[in-house]
Amino acid sequence: MKKKNRFLIPVLVLLVVAGGAAYGAYTWWRWTGQAVGGRNKTRVTVAEGATPASVGEELERRRVIRSARGFALRARRTTIKPGVYDVSSGESPAQILRRLAEGDIATTKVTFPEGFTLRQIARRLDDRKAADDEKFLTLATQRGSTLRASFRPPARLEGYLFPDTYTFPVGADEQDIAQQMLGQFDRQVARGKDEQLRRSKYTLPEIVVIASLIEREAKVPQDRARIAGVIYNRLARKMPLQIDATVQYARGQHKERLLFKDLEVDSPYNTYRRVGLPPGPICNPGKASIEAALSPERHPYLYYVARPDGSHLFGRTLAEHNHNIALARSGRRG
Repeated sequence: MKKKNRFLIPVLVLLVVAGGAAYGAYTWWRWTGQAVGGRNKTRVTVAEGATPASVGEELERRRVIRSARGFALRARRTTIKPGVYDVSSGESPAQILRRLAEGDIATTKVTFPEGFTLRQIARRLDDRKAADDEKFLTLATQRGSTLRASFRPPARLEGYLFPDTYTFPVGADEQDIAQQMLGQFDRQVARGKDEQLRRSKYTLPEIVVIASLIEREAKVPQDRARIAGVIYNRLARKMPLQIDATVQYARGQHKERLLFKDLEVDSPYNTYRRVGLPPGPICNPGKASIEAALSPERHPYLYYVARPDGSHLFGRTLAEHNHNIALARSGRRG
């Protein structure tokens, strides 16, 4: 008996120690798998080639997870994708790992209204911290033809970045952002209006220019097709378009009221001094203005003037136009 006890006691001690160690390991494993808790949110960048261990160390340092080692052990069979992620201490390591594996990266939502210029788009991207404005402008004004579309994009993308609300991945480069916006133009206009474009006697670039003029001139929806008709009537008669918005674009800055000296600005965009369409769009038009350019209202009008409420009065002759100007200034409806 004594001999048996001499062997039994060490075995029992070993079992107790092993059991205690196993229980401790199990307790530690459960503890590391729990969320830290609270609302501590942080943005972490996972670089190309980053390991779960290095990511875990960063998350532990920022108090988003309890243990970098426990995180790395859980990620043994997980491939994490590079990108920028928004994570929270309210998430468990398993939840965070799942998002890293699925590439559920942080995003920024940005809305671009109809009629924004390239400069306004770049400024908004910079304001939302989605892109560097100068880098974006360099790409959009000089290297647009390097992007992909069903047509050959021009080097300058004014007119071809479709106004819409976009969700961009945080950290996306300027080319990815421009490509997404050009792709939307391609879907909505170049391919979306393919049949209408084929029926039109104008090319896609010309339609985009005309639509940009309509976008900047029309303030109420019902005027779009009628203003389009005026543009086409003047083009047919080889009359200067005399559109104030082109002068504003040529000047490079907006002015509430143009003076006669402003109309003398020397620029190919100045439609008071040059006959025909300007050399390119003056903004990025929306779908309604594209539609108006493709389906103009047929009428005899050659002139229009804005009322204080933004709507327009239309005239067939210069005498009618001058009368409409007087009406618009007086505030009467006519």
